Amino acid sequence: MLSCFCDKATCFPKCGTEQFVCNNGRCVPLNLRCDGVDECGDSSDEISCLNCTSGSFHCVAAARCVPSRSVWRCDNIKDCEDGSDEENCDDNECDIDNGGCSHLCIDLPLGFMCDCPSGMRLVQDTHCQDDNECDIDNGGCSHLCIDLPLGFMCDCPSGMRLVQDTHCQDVDHSLDSDVCDQICVRTNGSLECECQDGYVLTAGTGQCKATGVAVHVAVTTHEGVKWMDLSVSEQRNITYKRASPGPVSALNAKNMLYWTSPENDIIYRVSLDSSDYRPAVLLKASIGVLGLAVDWIHELLYWVSTNTHALHVASLNGSKQSELISGLSRPTAVAVQPLLGYVFWADSEVSPRIERARLNGTSRIALITSSIRYPVAISLDITRGLLYWADSGLRTVSRVAFDGQHRKTVVESNGYLDQPFGLAVFESRVYWSDQLTNSICSADKHNGNMLQVSQRLGSVSPAGLVILHPLLQPTDSDPLQSKTRTSLPDSQFAWLLSLTVIISLLLVGALLWRQRSEFCASRSHSPLGEVTLKESQDPLLISRLPIVHEHKDGTQSGSAH
Repeated sequence: MLSCFCDKATCFPKCGTEQFVCNNGRCVPLNLRCDGVDECGDSSDEISCLNCTSGSFHCVAAARCVPSRSVWRCDNIKDCEDGSDEENCDDNECDIDNGGCSHLCIDLPLGFMCDCPSGMRLVQDTHCQDDNECDIDNGGCSHLCIDLPLGFMCDCPSGMRLVQDTHCQDVDHSLDSDVCDQICVRTNGSLECECQDGYVLTAGTGQCKATGVAVHVAVTTHEGVKWMDLSVSEQRNITYKRASPGPVSALNAKNMLYWTSPENDIIYRVSLDSSDYRPAVLLKASIGVLGLAVDWIHELLYWVSTNTHALHVASLNGSKQSELISGLSRPTAVAVQPLLGYVFWADSEVSPRIERARLNGTSRIALITSSIRYPVAISLDITRGLLYWADSGLRTVSRVAFDGQHRKTVVESNGYLDQPFGLAVFESRVYWSDQLTNSICSADKHNGNMLQVSQRLGSVSPAGLVILHPLLQPTDSDPLQSKTRTSLPDSQFAWLLSLTVIISLLLVGALLWRQRSEFCASRSHSPLGEVTLKESQDPLLISRLPIVHEHKDGTQSGSAH
């Protein structure tokens, strides 16, 4: 039964020994007295306090407590009758018991806050505890995430390496070593170099030199298009049309050149076999064209325009046009690898990047999105499956594989890479035009060594650049199919050969049995004459694509529309 005591006409419950009796008769726990919070309702539990508990402030004149780490203390409102709760507000509260923080206490103009070291997180506003970052999205690691006492680290399985601290990519010994211009043959742990058809290997260097016709370069200037050889023994003007210099491309098989000016909406062509080099109008495009590229397999022309903010394609006879990719920021360059069915382009300004898509604009992916500022030109090393780009913002030439891996900066600013515009890769070197020094320069395509100033144009500023040689536009096969090969020891080769013979005999026997059992089967099921479109379903592209016919013996023949 609850005991009570009475005061005249009012009766109150009797408080226990662990409770405080408020002036209004209410009972509150003793440990809540003098904590700066009015539990009684009449503030009697905060009056006549000699010592306030931690976290509360003592009003001396009123002998009461008010909260010190809340909006009461230093809030420009006098909660103490003498205003003492608004005095000495510049005191560093971290000086007293580190503000109650387990690790870092940060003093603020009004109050303080707790913080934690790297690899820990704040809980309950004051305490820090270790945080396993690997539990959240695998720490951002593509493969292995290893939690550490402070922080974490990413790691890769065997045969892969870590790039940009978080992602793993396959180790390519050929690209890592950069000893071969084209094909690396890995034999018993060592690398040997080979060259594609049409090139000869320079003994002891790994360099592949082109055979056949002489190598020439075409470059656009404000005085027109200049044609020259790399040895500087011959140079002449092809056109004399004065305009702001722009991009240039070529169809080597027909000795045809294509170019335009960013200020003009006309794309021109000229035959290098003609005697007068008279340019002809190919098509009317748009102003702001900064990149041109010829698809020599399907005879198409790709270009990007800063006016339309798009990537376009047209047939080389100018009869058809199509917009493939729209919504670009400021596209500056384009390149094509028709043997693999890829088109690449560079975009700048809002979100600098290099992207890739199929020839009909589908399957779009970004290859480069970070550590890139203002890409102005791109070029392909088809024999190695690499894309090179010149960045005028970073003043570098870099490369990346067609799948976005194996990125490497090849050339850095050297006094001749301050304002690049055109870019080309041939044999063992990368070439570029520089508008600040009015020169055409080159360097080793692997590491940027052996800088050479191939051409000095005096007061003429060069822009678009293209190297003319039939080997740069192969047509018979995919050079990447033999990019990296592994030679087998003789014993393994003999074993595989024996296994192949046995399997072949079994397959022949099964085929003969099936022919006997189905001798009456209709010949209408023969695949002869079946047609496969190699690239896309875009009407513009279909009109130029080859038709592949597959015969009974497994061979194929091709024809063009």
